[in-house]
Amino acid sequence: MQTNVGRLDQLLRIAAGLILIALFAAGVIGAWGLVGLVPLATGLLRFCPAYRVLGIHTCGAKAERLP
Repeated sequence: MQTNVGRLDQLLRIAAGLILIALFAAGVIGAWGLVGLVPLATGLLRFCPAYRVLGIHTCGAKAERLP
C-alpha cells in the first residue's frame, strides 16, 4: 500500500474527522457524525482508496511505501 494523501490533506482529514466525532459525542448532530471515522482513518493511514481508484496523489512526486 502506497501513501496517496499528502501532509496538508492528512491534517485536514484528521481535523474534519475529529470535529464530526466530537459533534456526534456532544449530541449536536446525529449518527451522521460517525461518518467522521472515514476521514480520520484515511488521514491517519495516509491512504485513501477513492484516491487510488481515481489516480489522485496529493503527497507529491514520490509516494512512500507503507509497511
